Amino acid sequence: MSLLWRDRIQVFFAPGRVDMVRTFRGTKSRQSPRISQVHGYPQDTAMWKRSLQQLEQMIEKENTASSLKGAELIITLSNHFIRYVVVSPQQEITGPAELFAYANFRMREVYGERVEDWVVSISDEHPYQGTLCAAITRDLYSEFEALVSRHRMKLRRIEPYLTAAFDQWCKSFNDKRFWFVVIEPERLCMILFSNSEWKGIRNQRVVHSIETELLAALEQEAINSGYREPIEQVYLLAPENPDLNLPSDKGWQFAYLPTEKIPVPLHFPSFSVADSEAGHA
Repeated sequence: MSLLWRDRIQVFFAPGRVDMVRTFRGTKSRQSPRISQVHGYPQDTAMWKRSLQQLEQMIEKENTASSLKGAELIITLSNHFIRYVVVSPQQEITGPAELFAYANFRMREVYGERVEDWVVSISDEHPYQGTLCAAITRDLYSEFEALVSRHRMKLRRIEPYLTAAFDQWCKSFNDKRFWFVVIEPERLCMILFSNSEWKGIRNQRVVHSIETELLAALEQEAINSGYREPIEQVYLLAPENPDLNLPSDKGWQFAYLPTEKIPVPLHFPSFSVADSEAGHA
């Protein structure tokens, strides 16, 4: 089957939430409305297990309505499930294999032997510009592979929410130095991008006020970077926090995404009355 004719399933996968959009391919492609499942999840087990059950049910229902055989699956994975490190530019690295080996080394430096149970990937292959390295547990990766096998689909890619969102809007960022922040329920993830290089990353659980913890995290990362502009530019994606209220007098200039020219991908999370009611379990 030609790739041009394969249906595509795009999924946002998070603790307590799964969103799915199907694109039907053919002479005239069309996109189905988003299907959302919002649910609770137990704290004493892997956060992804309940979401995986929900995704299985959604795919089974969709397959019953119209066969998914051969369809491509793209999963955008919540930052809750990702571990990151920034790999700084390495002049002595000469190719992709060496870069990947060094990225694995950096992961071990930060996370230790836990890396043995993870699947590691890098965002690009530019040894002289640096790269972003991400990892998920091998168990979760294996479950996604088993899911597509059961339904005779193709796993096209698993992408971190942070980098998927960055790729969506980065062409509109003209600043030489800026922060990019993605906020989810109980989670914030931020990167510093300066002079065409990844400079730093922070992925942390939010326990108290998101406004307070975000400002504290930005200040700490600015200190870690060794440099601070009088006014730092911050691009902020927080679709599930519509009432976020951040000060404009603390040395941070916040630009809220999405923009008018570049919308949110349909399968990305958002919050509305419909979302809170659709498929709530």
